[in-house]
Amino acid sequence: MARTGSDSFERLTGLHPVREALRARRRELRRLLIRKGAAVEELRGLAAAAGVGVEEVPEEALRRGDAGGRGAAFVLEAGPVPLAVLEQLVAEAGPEPCLVALDEVEDPQNLGAILRAAEGAGCAGAVLTWRRAPPLSPAVSRASAGALEHLPVARVTNLGRALGSLKEKGFWVLGGDQDAGDDLFGAPDRVFQGPLVALFGSEGRGIRPGVAAHLDHRLRIPMQGRVASLNVATAAAVVLYEVRRRRLQR
Repeated sequence: MARTGSDSFERLTGLHPVREALRARRRELRRLLIRKGAAVEELRGLAAAAGVGVEEVPEEALRRGDAGGRGAAFVLEAGPVPLAVLEQLVAEAGPEPCLVALDEVEDPQNLGAILRAAEGAGCAGAVLTWRRAPPLSPAVSRASAGALEHLPVARVTNLGRALGSLKEKGFWVLGGDQDAGDDLFGAPDRVFQGPLVALFGSEGRGIRPGVAAHLDHRLRIPMQGRVASLNVATAAAVVLYEVRRRRLQR
């Protein structure tokens, strides 16, 4: 990736995003700015291993722009997270991958939390739309606790068409539906076998009808309390770890 000036770099803050960006080395890494006197030896070591320059600067230098924040001890200047190409993501995903597909999940905190759960559950990648999905910003990396730095993310213009293409490649598409007959924990094991796409919709609207038409199986998360449903990020974590649990049992 060619440098196009300082404006092309983002400012990552927070221990997890900075540490994971230095570990993953997927971005172009420019420099690590550290507040004078800050004890962050782990980050210094990771920066050295990645060939990233380290500069000690006064605290006010870390507050420039919108990402430093008062009291920040370090800022990593880095290029944007590279996007994956869906076809390549699938080709490199392994024999029985699980992908996450998000239909217009617009909140950066929810997106980050879903990516964190997906990476932790061993998913091969995530598929987002170009419209009505937040940019893969430092805020998303922070909300994901750095999982964004490792999990491949592809963007598509038409999610329904992308799901159709994945189904032609042998993927089975699962989605949440509180009115579904099968509950997540009682569904037969065959539902969780083979290449999977776990599809989640936006809060409020859920999965759009045109996208939901590509679902092969609908599952509901059994609710024992008085509320009717879970936040989309929480629901995604429950579903993805149930997929993981079923596969580990086999």
